[in-house]
Parts: sequence; C-alpha cells; structure tokens
Amino acid sequence: PVVLKAPPGAGKTTGIPPELIRHNVAGDGQILLIQPRRLAARAAASQLAHRLQTHVGGRVGYHVRFDKKVSTDTQLIAMTTGMLLRRLTIDPLLENVSCVILDEFHERSLEVDLALGMLQRVRLSLRPELKLIVMSATLEPEPIVAFLGDAKAVTSLGRSFPVRIEHTAASSRDRIGDQVVAILSKVLASTSGHVLVFLPGVGEIRSTRRAIESSRFRNDAELCDLYGSMSPKDQDRVLQQSETRKIILATNVAETSITIEGVTAVIDSGQARVLSFDSQVGLPKLQLEPISQASAQQRAGRAGRTEPGVCYRLWPDVSHRARRSTDLPEIQRADFSAALLTLAAWGERDVFDFPWLTPPAREAVDAARVLLGRLGAIDSQDLITEIGRQMIALPLHPRLSRLVIEAAKYDDIDRASIAAALLTERDPFRDTTFAQSSLSSRDCDLLERVDRLQALRHSSNSPVNTIAAKEVLRAADQIARLIDQPGRPSVVAADETFKRALLA
Repeated sequence: PVVLKAPPGAGKTTGIPPELIRHNVAGDGQILLIQPRRLAARAAASQLAHRLQTHVGGRVGYHVRFDKKVSTDTQLIAMTTGMLLRRLTIDPLLENVSCVILDEFHERSLEVDLALGMLQRVRLSLRPELKLIVMSATLEPEPIVAFLGDAKAVTSLGRSFPVRIEHTAASSRDRIGDQVVAILSKVLASTSGHVLVFLPGVGEIRSTRRAIESSRFRNDAELCDLYGSMSPKDQDRVLQQSETRKIILATNVAETSITIEGVTAVIDSGQARVLSFDSQVGLPKLQLEPISQASAQQRAGRAGRTEPGVCYRLWPDVSHRARRSTDLPEIQRADFSAALLTLAAWGERDVFDFPWLTPPAREAVDAARVLLGRLGAIDSQDLITEIGRQMIALPLHPRLSRLVIEAAKYDDIDRASIAAALLTERDPFRDTTFAQSSLSSRDCDLLERVDRLQALRHSSNSPVNTIAAKEVLRAADQIARLIDQPGRPSVVAADETFKRALLA
C-alpha cells in the first residue's frame, strides 16, 4: 500500500491512474478510483478518458448512484464510495480488481472509513496482492501508514503556485450575497482569471446570483453555478475550459477532486453544510457549520492551480485561528445504521473487532443495532435477515429502503420511491411559494409534496424548482426499477416489526 500526500491541484486524481496503467501496475485487473461525490467521479472519468485518448465508457468509465457508464473494455472505473461498498457486499474479494485508490481521504466520511477497513480485511485475509493507494491533500500520512502496517508514505510538493490570503477585518451579519458583491470589485481587479466563490448551499448560490445580477458587475463575467445535483451536462459545461471570464458560484463539491482550469481567485464564505444525524426524524441532515482550517486551505489552493492567485476569506484572521484544525471524522458524529447493515451483510459479527482507523462510539453502535432490529434487517444474533438483504440492495438509508420494500407489498412503489427520493435528493420545493404556504388538507407535508411531484409528471404548472424536481423523479424511477428488477428476492410478508419501527 501507498499513502500519498500532495497539495490541492497537484494532479493526484488525473496523474496517478494513467501512470499505473502505463506501467501495467494492475495487470489484467481493474483499477477503482474512489471519489467522495458523484460530480467528482464523473468529472474524473471525463478528464482521465481525455488523457488516455478514449471515451467515457471505453477504457475509462464511472459508476455513481443511479448512473453508470462502463463496458467490458473498461479498465479504470471512477466510482463513489457508496458504490464501492455495494460492490464489496456483492463481491467481497473484488475478484477482478487489482488496485483501489481512495482519493480525498482527508474528508474522513464514514463510508470511506468503512471501505478502508473492509479493504484492509480483504488484504490481510485472502487478497494480499490487492494494491491500495490512499491519497490526501491535507491529512498527515503517518496514522494511516501505522494502521495499514506495511504501507509506504509518499509526500509530494506538487506544482501549485503561491496563493495570497486576505481576511476581512471583522465578521459581517450581511447576507452572503451582499458580502460577495462588496468585495467583488477588489477580486476582479486582483487577477485576470476565473473567480470561484464557495457558498454553503444551493439557496445561497441563488441569492448570491441575484445579488450579483443586480449589481454593476453583472456584465463583467459569465455567472455559473456548480453543485452536486445539477445535471452532468450542466456540470460539464462549467468545468470546460473557456476564454470567457467566469464567476463560479459553488458548494463544497469544488473543494476537492475536481480542478477548474483558469481559476486565479477564490472568495470563501467559510461555511458548509455538513452531514449530521437528526434524531427527531431518524435520518441524516445537512447542518450549517464553519469550515475547518484544513478545508479553508483546500479551498484557497484552488486559486493557485495554474498561476499565482489570491483567496479572500469572509471572516477575520483572529477567528480563523480559533477554528478547528481539521474536520471531525464522520464516524464520530453520524448515524451508524447503514454501516452496521453493510457489516452484517459482509458477515462481520463483532463491530469492534473490525479494523477501524477511528472506532465508532458504542452508543452509536447500540442505537444502530436497535433500529436495524426494529426494521427486521438483523436478528437477535446480529445476523442479516432476508429483509436486510433486500434493504442493502437499495442505495438508501435503512429506514427509507425498508419503507420502499414495505410499499411494494401494497403496490404503492411510485409514491414510496418519490418519498424516498425527496428525503435524499435536493428539495425542489425549497424557497418556493408552496414551501412557505400552509398545507391544504394533509397533516404531513411529505405526502403533499409527493402528490405535487406525481402531478408534475403530466403538467409543468407547479410551484417547484424544475431541475431539482426532475432529479428527484429520476432518482425515484431508479429506486422503483431496482425493486422491480427480475431476479430480486421476493418481498416478504408484512409484519408488525416494521410498523413499530415507523412509530419509534
């Protein structure tokens, strides 16, 4: 194994895989390049296909949630961590894989920690020849090297250019869009390249776009949006090289993995929406938080990819020093039920005997065990049940996969799949008149939204973000198809366990 540390924009993602192929490191096996986000996986596949003079779906492909472009000729697959975990549950030994690259490991998602442990288990048991590369821009390699035991640490300085950092004098309570407009004149004058603006979410992207469009800078550059739930076609358009100067309003999808050529200035809001567990609804949610110093370093590095750049941070230097140095590993703050179900499907009986870089809290494991038991996914011995196997075949939180499976027994797949997609994809009703109005006849706004989206299939006259709605409906169709796939295990009879879990 190799643990590689190199700064943002050094070329880890697009440089390492082609060299592995050129030197025939993987032999006849596949190389899996694991990315934390769908956008990053698709973008990496596109860039690598161009570099290897092939097309996406040829020697290079990708596999993300509800989207896959691979063929029998594909040697290098860029995939999300979730897809790697699903592959490991189906093919525990990764029979046709010679090398796995865990990219952007410093993000320390629960999924990537789980994947690292599963790969370590495979390597130490039956596949010692399986090659593993762990890559990070900010994480120190020594703890990972010690965890793997036989790994080699490699540190590269990369080819990044210096980036001048400027902080605002004091914190502002103005809207983020107004703060961006206030500094935009200085930013546009400081360099001649594209400007990348990091914002917490899509709502802030829209409000900042409106603020810029209402300002005197509206004609100084092309305004572009960049976030995870955009269509691949629209994402590709933003990532393409352009002679026209751009102001790119992005979420943290632009923080890692992808490089937008020509960016020489960054405006950083200093905030991000971080996945955390909402105990009231029993599902993950995005919560607004200040970013860490390491994330700020990542973002600033995007301005120094092709020439010296500048990064303007919308918070004072004194508060920057008070921020945490790195992000907390997700395993210390997230719901553990999906990970526990994956381990049960993999045959792990003792969670704490599993090789963890950072072990989970016992309280989180106990809560996950109770939930999965109520859902009927595991039995009293923590062994996966038939229902559990059906649940893990769906790329959903266990609560939602159980909801869809239960709905299949009552021939209500369409509404259940839309509900599940609504709870996992971007909300198409956010910031619309519908979201701000009172409910008409239901005491559950989720059912109201499901009905609205069902109606949208046949009419466009609905107060909804059309692009986001199409993504939700596309995800819902994929969920429904997974349930209806020929050869899937038959849906078991309804039981009281599931009903009790819904009420719990």
